[in-house]
Amino acid sequence: MGTGLSKDADGSEGEENLDHAGGQLYVSLKMENDRLKAELIPHVYGSVPLVGSWDSSKALSMEPESASMWELSFVVPANHETLDFKFLLKPKHSNSPCVVEEGPNRLLTGGTLQGESRRAVFKNGDVTVEYRVFIKADRVSPFDLAASWRVYQENLQPSTVRGIPDVSINSVPMAGIENGAPASLELDLEHYVVPAPSTSANSAFVYTANNTENPRFSNVDCPGNASYSFKDSGVSADQPTTIKEMEVVIPDPSKVYSGSGMVESKSIGTFSSLQKQDGYRGLFVDRGVGSPGVVKSSSSSAFSFDLKLDTETKNSMPAAAGAVAAAAVADQMLGPKEDRHLAIVLVGLPARGKTFTAAKLTRYLRWLGHDTKHFNVGKYRRLKHGANQSADFFRADNPEGMEARNEVAALAMDDMIAWMQEGGQVGIFDATNSTRKRRSMLMKMAEGKCKIIFLETLCNDEHIIERNIRLKIQQSPDYAEQPDFDAGLQDFKSRLANYEKVYEPVEEGSYIKMIDMVSGHGGQIQVNNISGYLPGKIVFFLVNTPLTPRPILLTRHGESRDNVRGRIGGDAVLSDAGEIYAKKLANFVEKRLKSEKAASIWTSTLQRTIITASPIIGFPKIQWRALDEINAGVCDGMTYEEIKKNMPEEYEARRKDKLRYRSPRGESYLDVIQRLEPVIIELERQRAPVVVISHQAVLRALYAYFADRPLKEIPHIEVPLHTIIEIQMGVTGVQEKRYKLMD
Repeated sequence: MGTGLSKDADGSEGEENLDHAGGQLYVSLKMENDRLKAELIPHVYGSVPLVGSWDSSKALSMEPESASMWELSFVVPANHETLDFKFLLKPKHSNSPCVVEEGPNRLLTGGTLQGESRRAVFKNGDVTVEYRVFIKADRVSPFDLAASWRVYQENLQPSTVRGIPDVSINSVPMAGIENGAPASLELDLEHYVVPAPSTSANSAFVYTANNTENPRFSNVDCPGNASYSFKDSGVSADQPTTIKEMEVVIPDPSKVYSGSGMVESKSIGTFSSLQKQDGYRGLFVDRGVGSPGVVKSSSSSAFSFDLKLDTETKNSMPAAAGAVAAAAVADQMLGPKEDRHLAIVLVGLPARGKTFTAAKLTRYLRWLGHDTKHFNVGKYRRLKHGANQSADFFRADNPEGMEARNEVAALAMDDMIAWMQEGGQVGIFDATNSTRKRRSMLMKMAEGKCKIIFLETLCNDEHIIERNIRLKIQQSPDYAEQPDFDAGLQDFKSRLANYEKVYEPVEEGSYIKMIDMVSGHGGQIQVNNISGYLPGKIVFFLVNTPLTPRPILLTRHGESRDNVRGRIGGDAVLSDAGEIYAKKLANFVEKRLKSEKAASIWTSTLQRTIITASPIIGFPKIQWRALDEINAGVCDGMTYEEIKKNMPEEYEARRKDKLRYRSPRGESYLDVIQRLEPVIIELERQRAPVVVISHQAVLRALYAYFADRPLKEIPHIEVPLHTIIEIQMGVTGVQEKRYKLMD
């Protein structure tokens, strides 16, 4: 950094040591006088505008014989064009015309005034005023440049929504926003529906169990089910799989596991601590060839491991920041080795919402950054033994059926444990697991490998049970080939009766009991022997997520003036197009939620969202600090081109990993997820529709939760302006519809 000072009025030489190579110059022009109250205005004759501000407050108390300084500051490139200008003098308290400086134009090049130093002389009639002129040029960092721009913006245009309380409701639009009649919409809102992205939340129903983890054994030679197919969960359908026959040991829980015999799994070359005994044979995919293990990228962890943590510990760390990261490190370092992996084992009769609960919990934990998979034993059964098993298959006094069901349960458990050993963190084991004998088998298989928490769902509401049974008949692959609904209904009720005869509530180990929680009207949660950060988070989530079908509407604010200029962050007001969208959005909400008296509107604390919500009447509006746009730090107020030019290293770091990139003094997407967790919990807890008016990065993170999108995709999710994303929460899962109100 260098400084340059012109010759002042007495002819003395100042420093002239300015380095002009690259960067930005912060130029300060100063004039000093001792006689007249006035404001200094730059008058530029050249093609480059001289934009800036100056401090005239010192002139307010100026006394005769005292010196006062006026300063004009601005930023130009070091190789800027020559500024050709004169100073104007304008009387402070009158409408008299400006007085132009006497003499030739001044030239500013590279932060230096050209020519001989001279005073600024102004003549107004018989009055002559002289000022000494100084110039100083400093090289500034991009950080200071961005901060100066932000301050300039805020001073230029202060917020127009000051004084609005955090919680408000208006019966008429906010003054100054509604000009004329509201922008009209078609009577049929379907007119505005646009296709959702192909990777979005389900726009049509998909049976929840089909979205769970694929079994690792092949469906080759499975009786009666050769054509059964599943949604791929990570292994390409085009990828060849190598099938090897191996021995699958089904442990007998009635026997005490006193021995230490080890069974070698030839397909993966590892051992499982199961007693070697007569069992069943199954077909497994060779994990070394057909199904590659979990591959972690070099940047998948947000931590620096200077401590002596083993490879398994490092692989089981969540891709997260903040509290989740801190808790994970503490649990991994201080807890037992088996606690590094958590198995949530579902327990409950059919049609009690187990799979739905498991899917919601899986989605939540993945969104927080925990590597979580959902293993549905029914999916294993259908692939291994066919989808058309009658109720007799599920009788406790049917030894063949019992053996077959224990077999697929052991296969699913073995897959889940193997996945955990490859780096997985939380496995959700979804089955009835309705007897102590079955649960004992699972606990023995998990010994020394993972911590088991039983999650039991109990429901005594006959109406809900009947609804779930009918949905099961309509949607489950078990009844896809049953044309007679009543026959399927009778068969399923017979299956349910078989389970009820032998059902044993959980009383052993660590468990969470959800009693009548599905209805959303009270209920109980009982916990036993639950400790640790992650189990505590799971309990908190389950307490606050009753099932109440309702829509959640996500939309960005209307286009802002910074959107038009391509600048990120800031707190700008809406553009003309943005104000039109605010009116159309109000019209849309009125039509879409006309029968929803308990709906609410959530906005961030930034004025562009508050202004967008202002025309909406009749609903309470709540401002959330957590819904503010991602903090761009020192890049706030800049364009991406400016960042690329002035901060190339930051630009490149963001391009390489947008999920984890955190700008200096700013936030990453992982940081945003952490502060949005209370918003997610409250959205789940609400029983009425909610309209969320927020910002692109925030809505990407919220949408990823509902659509169960991988963390790595969050920075690239499409959330366009002037578009409403409707998320429908219901018993069949999450469905999406998009409305585009304007371009």
